[in-house]
Amino acid sequence: MPAGADETMFLLMHAAGAIEKRLEDALGGVGLSLAKFGALTFLVRAGEPLSLSECAAKMTCVRSNITQLVDRLEADGLVRRVDNPSDRRGVMAAATPLGVARQAAGAKLVDEVKSQFAKTLSGVDRDELTRALTAIK
Repeated sequence: MPAGADETMFLLMHAAGAIEKRLEDALGGVGLSLAKFGALTFLVRAGEPLSLSECAAKMTCVRSNITQLVDRLEADGLVRRVDNPSDRRGVMAAATPLGVARQAAGAKLVDEVKSQFAKTLSGVDRDELTRALTAIK
């Protein structure tokens, strides 16, 4: 018997929560949260200091959340604030060498979770699943 729409919705929510928990647990092994890992990944990939406003826009969150996240990353020694050369009032964030190393360690753990996730979905029509998930907006 096919699952009803309500049951499917709750199963999807449970699955998303389980994946998020796996990622959080894995990243916790290197002292990162999913939010810290995301911000560090963004800064590491940029390869240069970025304004907090730019970080907020690219990460689709409000500036005050980025400020707090950068505060926590800075306290951990993973990010440093630098002056914005084109705006005396502006502040930029840059990953420290420790931040780069921690992000790389986190990326390996995320890859392991992705690999486990892929095994879980073996035999599932991924194209169909992707179409269904993409339709949810």
